[in-house]
Amino acid sequence: MGPELLIRLVLVVATWIHPQPSMPAAIADANPPETPVEVSICQLKDEPAKYNHKLVKVTGFVSHGFEDFALSDPMCKSRTGIWLDYGGPKASDTMYCCGVVPGHTRPEVLSVEGITIPLVADDRFKEFDRMIKKKYDLIMHTTMIGRFFSGEKEQSQAGGEFWSGYGHLGCCTLFIIQQVVSVDAQNRNDLDYGASSDQPEIEGEGCGYSFLGDTSPKDFLAEQRAAESGERAWAFDDPQRVAVELLAKETKREPALIKNLTLKRRAAGRMIYTWKTQSAKASYMVVVSRPYILSFYARDPEKLAWVVRAAYRFGCGDY
Repeated sequence: MGPELLIRLVLVVATWIHPQPSMPAAIADANPPETPVEVSICQLKDEPAKYNHKLVKVTGFVSHGFEDFALSDPMCKSRTGIWLDYGGPKASDTMYCCGVVPGHTRPEVLSVEGITIPLVADDRFKEFDRMIKKKYDLIMHTTMIGRFFSGEKEQSQAGGEFWSGYGHLGCCTLFIIQQVVSVDAQNRNDLDYGASSDQPEIEGEGCGYSFLGDTSPKDFLAEQRAAESGERAWAFDDPQRVAVELLAKETKREPALIKNLTLKRRAAGRMIYTWKTQSAKASYMVVVSRPYILSFYARDPEKLAWVVRAAYRFGCGDY
């Protein structure tokens, strides 16, 4: 065997013992899948710039309805909002302002600030999508992976800072859903899964309404704690009394004088009462609820107090 043939044989054996990676494997090794950063919603709201353009994994509440598709945690202090949208070629069919045409699909995969965001359209995503389209106004508890965009830092008239640029009227930062990891079941008929409250039906020129205070999930939790302590134990079972107590406070009357409330509408976990004074043109409407969100913070998730979700004073002329 000549020297040249011996060299060729050694090269063939060496290649067989140490095979070279194929081109697809080499490319995969050079571009490993991006691992999402696990963060809380409060972290995103407190430090938007830190997570700008990052792939993140979060757990929290999703609200969806008219001019609303948002991600939130009621325990966060920051008022910065997080707007939601789908990645890929899917669309959430959310109506909001401005220049947005609601729909189920878009002509191409979504790209934001030069970054293309895909969508894992698996069974969990399809369940999520079915839920928001079956009942347009609702709140869900989910875990999701997506791409975050901080928008721009702004100064409020009061001097505070907030981040905005996306969503309804540019209200918010942006979270593009890439994958839905889990969606909690909504299988209780004693809870209010709605994202917004009923409002008075106003007709006629010169008619309108005003809010009686502003309620939030933190207010719900305070009322729940009062019921759990025994101070307002009746709130577990008496939604009408909850409405009466609110009206008595707002009109500076004794609760015994708040009579003849009308139960205008009843739904799962929600009661809507109306009341009109004998001496005034004004009417009142109180939405009393067992909010779904409250079940995550109550000592016993099966025992929730009725709380005031919203309250209004309404009428025509000088009301």
